[in-house]
Amino acid sequence: MTFNSWENLPAFSEINLGIGSEKRQEVAAGLSRVLADSYTLYLKTYNFCWNVRGPLFIVLHQLFEQQHAQLGDALQKIAERIRTLGFPTPATFAEFSSLSVIQETEGILSAEKMICSLIEGHETLVRTVRSVLRLAQQADDQVTALMLIQQMQIYEKNAWILRTLLEG
Repeated sequence: MTFNSWENLPAFSEINLGIGSEKRQEVAAGLSRVLADSYTLYLKTYNFCWNVRGPLFIVLHQLFEQQHAQLGDALQKIAERIRTLGFPTPATFAEFSSLSVIQETEGILSAEKMICSLIEGHETLVRTVRSVLRLAQQADDQVTALMLIQQMQIYEKNAWILRTLLEG
């Protein structure tokens, strides 16, 4: 089928993924919170990557770069899922700030305090993901549930890796 102009395109006003619009909206709103927390942690991780100093500089710089890249990948996946569900994706600092429970870090912290802050951030993100996972499961949205489970596994592992840096 060929279309010569936008006027000839068929109307696809209703999204029909087998998930009711109210459930899709609940899941998308939850994903917006996950996106905001992920973005705030993404910025925090980049801040620490750029500003870490001390004897563990190389190790921490590389670890923070790796975790930053993982968060960047997650941002894209989460935003695309919100759009797939039929809703606009929050994309401004103001929106992220109002939706996120993770706090930005001001000033330059010691390497140890950076690690502690990132542990707290990853664990907070895990809790946000868990709450949205329940919404996705209740909506019978397996695609979102699978994505959230995969992301949660990454965040839990990152918290564990960071925590081991503080042990003996």
